[in-house]
Amino acid sequence: MKQAKLRLARPADAEGVLKVYAPYIKETAISFEYDVPTPDELAGKIESIGGRYPFLVCELEGEIIGFAYASAHMTRSACMWNAELLVYIDERYLRRGIGHSLYSALMEMLRLQNIQNVYGAVTIPNESSEWLHKSMGFDVVGTYRKAAFKLGRWHDVVWYGKQLGSYITPPRTLIPIAEIDDDQITEILKKNGKMVRFSGR
Repeated sequence: MKQAKLRLARPADAEGVLKVYAPYIKETAISFEYDVPTPDELAGKIESIGGRYPFLVCELEGEIIGFAYASAHMTRSACMWNAELLVYIDERYLRRGIGHSLYSALMEMLRLQNIQNVYGAVTIPNESSEWLHKSMGFDVVGTYRKAAFKLGRWHDVVWYGKQLGSYITPPRTLIPIAEIDDDQITEILKKNGKMVRFSGR
């Protein structure tokens, strides 16, 4: 039986990540980018995000089949305890629990970093992403009407939110993901990677 593996992304993963991401840019409104980034541009993004937040990939037999990462949600200092989550899965491997596995690992790591709230934006309709957020305890916190124009039409975006922390006053200092204990990261990745199994392609 094949076993999926979760790990932290590296800049060298840029081309593998792009193989998953590019179809979403070119063929859907799930991503609001118009142009596919170059491998160098994406490598820089992985490096930049990876110093502060988790950027994860899911591999199957050495091939990247999904990725997810956290980033700042609202940039003012008072909002630093929030994070936005994004996840993209190779269309060949949808509905196998990969998104759930990646999101679960992200949130465990973000709790260690003292993030209090996480948010996810979903271009609707998107049944898979809507189900993912609802199944993981997110609530709808708002809708941006006609927020983006792509592929010849306007699209609504639903925002989902979930509480991670306990809102201690004053809040604990944020810890960059690069400063979280390696053993804790490894345990989270192993545990959540075991949630996804494959009996064949």
